Amino acid sequence: QVQLVESGGGLVQAGGSLRLSCAASGSIDSLNAMAWYRQAPGKQRELVARITSGGITNYADSVKGRFTISGDIPKNTVYLQMNSLKPEDTAVYYCNADKVVRNVHYPYWGQGTQVTVSS
Repeated sequence: QVQLVESGGGLVQAGGSLRLSCAASGSIDSLNAMAWYRQAPGKQRELVARITSGGITNYADSVKGRFTISGDIPKNTVYLQMNSLKPEDTAVYYCNADKVVRNVHYPYWGQGTQVTVSS
């Protein structure tokens, strides 16, 4: 099992910044990647940003140029720096870890942290 604990959410005005953190613990060997997802009310959960154990990153088009994912998977921590926040970024943000065992992927999720951007 992998436990993920997020922190750093909150209320911010449009144009502001927030930094989310995610710390992984437990059976953290063989983590292939970590990511941030978000889910707004009435919408499906969507990928925001992802970083692999090799440091490769990818982003949703809606956050490119504004959000940056960073961290060190071997050190079990990833961050999401969110700049130029917009009201449409309001959502619950979830940390995700992808563990690979014998070529089978096992996803793990944090409890989520609320980000609210006021206009």
